[in-house]
Amino acid sequence: MVKVVSVKFKDSGRSYYFDPNSLDLHIDDKVIVESAGGLSFGSVSSEAHEVEEEKIVKELKKVLRIATDKDFKQLSENKEKEKSAFKICERKISEHNLQMKLTSVEYSFDGSKITFFFTADGRVDFRELVKDLVSHFHARIELHQIGVRDEARMLGGLGICGRPYCCKQFLNDFEPVSIKMAKEQGLSLNPTKISGSCGRLMCCLKYEQNSYDDLMKITPNVGATVKANGEVCSVIDANLITGNLIVKPKAEDSVPFKTNRKDVKILSRGKKPKENDEKEQKEEI
Repeated sequence: MVKVVSVKFKDSGRSYYFDPNSLDLHIDDKVIVESAGGLSFGSVSSEAHEVEEEKIVKELKKVLRIATDKDFKQLSENKEKEKSAFKICERKISEHNLQMKLTSVEYSFDGSKITFFFTADGRVDFRELVKDLVSHFHARIELHQIGVRDEARMLGGLGICGRPYCCKQFLNDFEPVSIKMAKEQGLSLNPTKISGSCGRLMCCLKYEQNSYDDLMKITPNVGATVKANGEVCSVIDANLITGNLIVKPKAEDSVPFKTNRKDVKILSRGKKPKENDEKEQKEEI
């Protein structure tokens, strides 16, 4: 077992293991760590704990110190430099007539490297742009092309639910999402209602799917035969969340009535609607 502390470098995104270096660290402590790209400013997301050696995929770097006032000042200066670098890069993209949209800029803590993140419809030849940026900033320059989901995570905002984007708040990874999930959750297949601000299917469809899978196991499908109020009935509507059912007795001229899945006995579950194979394909990320 190896003693480690978990550190995050962004509000969203994953945590990384570091050697606590005998420091007394607590959650949300700001620290300076030794990383592959030099010194980095991070936040403790999990206090010192032990993990199996197999989980350490790379050489374990050390937490050098708890951030000082000087470190916070340096971080603030970097943020101001990022704003200036963003405007300069946008201007140079226009000068080089490149079909790319700049999303954000990140300075390494010591200022030796500047990373520019952008989106584009296809591949972009930005070699001349890099040369121009290097001559202007006299630092190591990296340009990273990202997807629309990553752009939404970086920029942040509010989803149609009125809450901050899940990818900005707590999701570490993007997982494939499919139209089938929206169908099983009883949602409208209108793209504007099941897509996030990034234009892709909402991430919540994926991480909520397990709950719907459990509910589908105990809820009869539409078309199922159940026994309710002593009568054999067909299910004509079902609400997975509440468990409420609209059922119609088999007898002619019978009137449908409302009941709940806990009050019926399932005689046959019925068949799930056939899915369109093309629509079931997982969305590319």
